Amino acid sequence: MRSRRWLHVCLAISFALTGSALADKHGHGKHDGDDDDDQGKHYYSEHDRDQMRGWYYDQGDRLPPGLAKRDQLPPGLEKQLRVRGTLPPGLRGMMVPCPQDLEQRLPPPPEGYQHFVIGGHVALVNPSTYLVLDIFHFER
Repeated sequence: MRSRRWLHVCLAISFALTGSALADKHGHGKHDGDDDDDQGKHYYSEHDRDQMRGWYYDQGDRLPPGLAKRDQLPPGLEKQLRVRGTLPPGLRGMMVPCPQDLEQRLPPPPEGYQHFVIGGHVALVNPSTYLVLDIFHFER
């Protein structure tokens, strides 16, 4: 009976270690760098972020809907927009397709995801599950 318990404990530890190693190994789109609290778990690279900043500043006063200063999110909704979180219903209605000229500067999204503009941010969202893979916050 003791050896059986020992075997179960060893198997549980083995599965736990193997699972975390596999999760790290298959982290497509993970990029380091950025000062967010998301511990480097971003899809957008620093180059992608520079491209978005450049596009934003090139637009000047001609920003499309969703990116103009009037489109900023109130603080309560801003807190709900999180990487690796699910987009709450209040933000789902604010999803605007990413402008084509900005879309061309970005890497192709992973299967099942699309680039959207949400209240002054570019977000990589799965439109079926509303899972947010990454967010770029434009500095105003």
